[in-house]
Amino acid sequence: MKSRLEILWVAAKLGLTSFGGPIAHLGYFHNEYVKRKQWIDDKSYADLVALSQFLPGPASSQVGIGIGMMRAGMWGGLLAFIGFTLPSVLALIAFAALVQTFPIGGAGWLHGLKLVAVAIVAQAIAGMAQKLAPDKSRMTIAVIAAIASLLWQSPFSHVVLIAGAGLAGSLLYTVKETSVPPSFRLPISKIGGAACLFLFFALLVLLPVLSYLFPVEWLVLFDSFYRSGSLVFGGGHVVLPLLEKELVPGGWVSKEMFLEGYGAAQAVPGPLFTFGAYLGAVIGGWPMALLATAAIFLPGFLLIAGALPFWHSIQRFKRVQGAFTGINAAVVGLLLGSFYYPIWTGSVLGPADFGLAALLFCLLVYWKCPPWLVVIAGAAGGAVLSLL
Repeated sequence: MKSRLEILWVAAKLGLTSFGGPIAHLGYFHNEYVKRKQWIDDKSYADLVALSQFLPGPASSQVGIGIGMMRAGMWGGLLAFIGFTLPSVLALIAFAALVQTFPIGGAGWLHGLKLVAVAIVAQAIAGMAQKLAPDKSRMTIAVIAAIASLLWQSPFSHVVLIAGAGLAGSLLYTVKETSVPPSFRLPISKIGGAACLFLFFALLVLLPVLSYLFPVEWLVLFDSFYRSGSLVFGGGHVVLPLLEKELVPGGWVSKEMFLEGYGAAQAVPGPLFTFGAYLGAVIGGWPMALLATAAIFLPGFLLIAGALPFWHSIQRFKRVQGAFTGINAAVVGLLLGSFYYPIWTGSVLGPADFGLAALLFCLLVYWKCPPWLVVIAGAAGGAVLSLL
């Protein structure tokens, strides 16, 4: 019980302070789960990130859920999900009622939070590159992945690049990388994992049929949010066109309200998928917000729960170990590409922004300040810069 409460508490702390989107979240997670708590080692964390990048759904949330499952099984994964997600769900339900009355789009503190994300991602890249791309060949894979991700903007580009890096790794590192993967006890059986995978596909097939035969509001919306959560590769931002196509043409939400809510979702910590909570609240208040949140996150939860029990069995093959070596290097490259666009280009708009970002990076890396303190410093610094 104590372990479960600790999972909930640590995840909630991350849910309250993890600004900057899914790439930044991986930096926060690495700092908390790997460096501070030491619940998982660097290689296992990197492999879990790579696995989550392969699967559709909210990658950063799936990493957190996976770590919770490693600690305490399904309950641990559920508590990690609740802790990380609930703060932004509550904030966006409030935004659904207040965002039009109290617009926040041009607030200086909001820009400061974007600069916090610059510092967090820079720290994550520096730390992961040392361990996952320490030689010429792996750094080359990382740089190629970064360049390709910038030049080829597609919902499927990350999946293709990771698959290519895996193929390259299986050919290049079969002999060099032969150590046994780090072992840990996963309190989920392979039967339980297979049941989760079956349920994922069953819902994906049956929900459209049921919503067509029984077109009640809650079922139609559950189907829309579930399918959107099932088809997202490459991070939470990709869910925007899917939800817009599902909800705006049908008149569930106006285009203006949709875009205002998406802007509000950028201002709160936690996963971007909680944008679904805002949309649900606009459509039908807090009950629909909770329904939408459950529907959009459920596919990712089922997939990570289904894949994890088979993870180590697959990794024990030498070529698979080599593939993950290549994939881990590509993940560093994808982080680097995302660091430039959209994080750097959307945040560092002048010398003053660069100075604040550099100061925040110094606080994180050299002064070892906790992330929540850096978030406060970034928000305060952004507010001050807006007055100059």
